[in-house]
Amino acid sequence: MKRYLVQRLVVILLFLSAVAVGSRAVWNYGFDSALDQLASRGRSDLALAGDRLTSELQSSRELAVFVAAHPMVKGLLYGSQTREATNRVLQEIADKAGLMDLVVVTPDGETLAHARELPPEDHASREDFVRAMDGALGVSHAMSKLYGRRIFRFAAPVFGAQGPVLGAVVAITDVEAVEAAWRGDRPTVFFTDEYGVIFVSNRSELLFRAREGTSSDQVPSDVYETVRVTPFVDYVRQDRAGYDLWGVDGGRYLPSQALHFEKLLPTIGLRVEALLDVAPARQLAFLQAAITAALCLAFGALLFLATERRRTLSRLNQSLEARVERRTEELQAANESLRREVAERIAAEARLKQMQAELVQAGKLSALGQMSAGISHELNQPLMAIRSFAENAETFLERGKVDVAAQNLGRISELARRMGRIIRNLRAFAKQEDEPLTDVDVNGVIEACFEIIASKAQHEGVALFWEAQAGLPKVRAGEVRLQQVVLNLISNAIDAMEGLGDKRVEVMTQDLGKRVAVSVRDHGPGIAEPEKIFDPFYSTKKIGAAEGMGLGLSISYGLVQSFGGAIQGRNHPEGGAVFTIELTASQMQENA
Repeated sequence: MKRYLVQRLVVILLFLSAVAVGSRAVWNYGFDSALDQLASRGRSDLALAGDRLTSELQSSRELAVFVAAHPMVKGLLYGSQTREATNRVLQEIADKAGLMDLVVVTPDGETLAHARELPPEDHASREDFVRAMDGALGVSHAMSKLYGRRIFRFAAPVFGAQGPVLGAVVAITDVEAVEAAWRGDRPTVFFTDEYGVIFVSNRSELLFRAREGTSSDQVPSDVYETVRVTPFVDYVRQDRAGYDLWGVDGGRYLPSQALHFEKLLPTIGLRVEALLDVAPARQLAFLQAAITAALCLAFGALLFLATERRRTLSRLNQSLEARVERRTEELQAANESLRREVAERIAAEARLKQMQAELVQAGKLSALGQMSAGISHELNQPLMAIRSFAENAETFLERGKVDVAAQNLGRISELARRMGRIIRNLRAFAKQEDEPLTDVDVNGVIEACFEIIASKAQHEGVALFWEAQAGLPKVRAGEVRLQQVVLNLISNAIDAMEGLGDKRVEVMTQDLGKRVAVSVRDHGPGIAEPEKIFDPFYSTKKIGAAEGMGLGLSISYGLVQSFGGAIQGRNHPEGGAVFTIELTASQMQENA
């Protein structure tokens, strides 16, 4: 047994070592592949950063050339223009162009005119001025003590009428103003000059740091007059997949590991360099290696479990074969016991099925009771109207008014057909089904409801008030179902005023543009709990009343919702309750 455990441990260690080696290989491959993608983006970012600085400084270069050809500048060098007038022109140009200063310099390097009131400066030794005196456009940079900032100087020669150089115009640009727009952007970008000193960067901690091989003694004092040049941050270079990979120890704002790119910018005399963080590449490679390791470990675990299971089953099989004969009698006894248990379970299952059938039947009876309550509530009003029309028809027949009796019989037939449609609508409502909506005349619906409820209102001594509104738009609804809702609201209003003196029900319609509103107001005691009026089986009527089941408003709410409308109930400020239905006008539905 001990030997077997040692063998298993050795196999597991070898497998884990193989997984580690394979995962490392996957990590290396994934990291190198991700570096290719980062390198492509890094080169684009490097070119973009170089072009960005060059284009920002290009306007200063062009402005120096433009001002050098200005007649007033030439006039000043010839002596035909005053310094004060030239200063005003230079100041106006510098302000509009966003330059730090514009200076007109004599061939001896003396400042003749300038846009800013600053102490005079000797330009004779400046590299840009010397080049301008040779007839070319000069450019230089410095940390100026005079201006207290980093500057770029662009010197353009001023040519005389016969060709000789009369002087130079120096355009001075504030580097920090150009640099501020992209400080903190990614990737890390810095520009080094010919002395190996970082002069421009989007990371302030890199400014005035000298690359390896450059000491502070080698940097000209006139270029960096007011600052001390410090060594570059610590870093380790590594050649990885043909790329220059740096390990940087430069603080939280510099990447700890980055791809290094560089490009020469001869137009401004700087070299642009970029450090592209490789953290995304490491994360992607780690994820690929982790997935590979997880899959290998899962496969190894399954293989190990399968081997162990097979070995365990083999041992159990040998043990079982030895115990078969000894357990035969016990199994026979157990078999008999199982037969008895099976018989008991079959009987219990039969009893369970019988109880389930009884529960289903009870559920059917409960649902039938709820449907019966809803149907009786919805059909009670038409039945009352049929009875009223039948009694009136009998009276008219006794009086010999056959034509009027025939009209009542026709109304009874119409009410019977409406009852059939009500039953179909209630069945569809109970099954959560919607019949197709049509354009319904609201005035016709209210008129039909008044015909049905008239006998009950007269019996209860209730006055019904309604005035048909001409030009009222039709609404999208089901005609019979809308009659059910309006009739239920009027009937509830009549019931709410039982036992009161002033019994009035007012029905009003209103054109709201996109919607049409129908309001039913009574002069009863109002609503005690407005938030519960649309709950099923909630009723304010007396217990045992014929109409007090509490389903009417709940059904009405569902019907109005099926039309895409809204219904609400509230207490009127002058007393009584008001129920309002809002439905979509037909023409709004067509336009939509």
